[in-house]
Amino acid sequence: MSHRGGNPNASAAKSELTGNGTVSTLANSRQRLRLNPNKEHKPEVYADLELDFSPSIFSSLERHLPPNMLVNSRDDKAKFMTEILLKYLPTGERNRTQKHKEYRQKIKSYYQPLHPELYTLNPTTFFVPTFLKAISDNTEQSFRSIISEPSSDLLVFQMFQPDFCELLLSEIEHFERWVTEANFRIMRPNRMNKFGAVLDDFGLEPMLDKLMDDFLRPLSRVFFPEVGGSTLDSHHGFVVEYGKDKDVDLGFHVDDSEVTLNVCLGKEFSGGELFFRGSRCEKHVNTGSQPEEVFDYSHAPGRAVLHRGRHRHGARATTSGHRINFLMWCRSSVFREMKLYQKDFSSWCGECNRMKQERQHSTCAATRLELITREGESAA
Repeated sequence: MSHRGGNPNASAAKSELTGNGTVSTLANSRQRLRLNPNKEHKPEVYADLELDFSPSIFSSLERHLPPNMLVNSRDDKAKFMTEILLKYLPTGERNRTQKHKEYRQKIKSYYQPLHPELYTLNPTTFFVPTFLKAISDNTEQSFRSIISEPSSDLLVFQMFQPDFCELLLSEIEHFERWVTEANFRIMRPNRMNKFGAVLDDFGLEPMLDKLMDDFLRPLSRVFFPEVGGSTLDSHHGFVVEYGKDKDVDLGFHVDDSEVTLNVCLGKEFSGGELFFRGSRCEKHVNTGSQPEEVFDYSHAPGRAVLHRGRHRHGARATTSGHRINFLMWCRSSVFREMKLYQKDFSSWCGECNRMKQERQHSTCAATRLELITREGESAA
């Protein structure tokens, strides 16, 4: 399910007395998640509960609960984690989430997939052999053997087989035809794109869960640990379309994600380059770019670019043909919770780093001046 980030306000402590007489402290209390997961703890299974979020999110997030909460009942833990997750949904989005669940259920009831084999991830038919081997070896060295980094923190690599790209394009076209014939209103991927579809909406969510868990998280754990790369636990998967009678370009923006995967599926086109202008935290999103942060990326079918969601970017006009891209906005509820407690510079923000360096230089200069002054006074 797609969940948008928000900036919740701090709220007062609150406790509830549960049926067994123990006190359950809720998410809007002063309790904090653990930064590092408790790897020895075996999380509960939440698949049988009626939840607003994917059960896998709760199992992942449970390892980060405060130690005193791990002994609570499953319902108490689910309630605590739900309140944490809901903090990142603005009030209007909560109603939209419920409507979205009903929308997906209608699609599930009536839509017949054209290629059922797409709905279960099959690594050997989905991925090129080099990518599959690197993930199987699961070492930084194996990852770097297939990745180029044309600009800082932009990872480029071949990912999808041509046949998989064609099958996915065919399924998307089939879904769009069904939407038209059934006179069914389609929800678009986001507020920026007027064309495209949310893959999670028509049954591909389990496949995309596995794609994130088994193939993207290992990469993000190594290359983007500072933005929750090792704790990705939800996603928003979709396709966007550019060309004649479609979207033409995309304005300068940041994604609602910690880590974004962007893969060109085809078809034939010219233009449409992505332009990147450096990573920024919320405070500095509109600051200028340094020369080394300026980079343009050209798409090629099957080739992926992986980057921080806060890496500012946009898409130039697709001047001819038809371009379709597959995107996954991968999110970490743990990272979003931890950001509430951050008081200093973000290590991954280019402007924070520049300001930090300036502060360090100013401190060093002041220290040198003080030493020179003292030496002069001693000599006198």
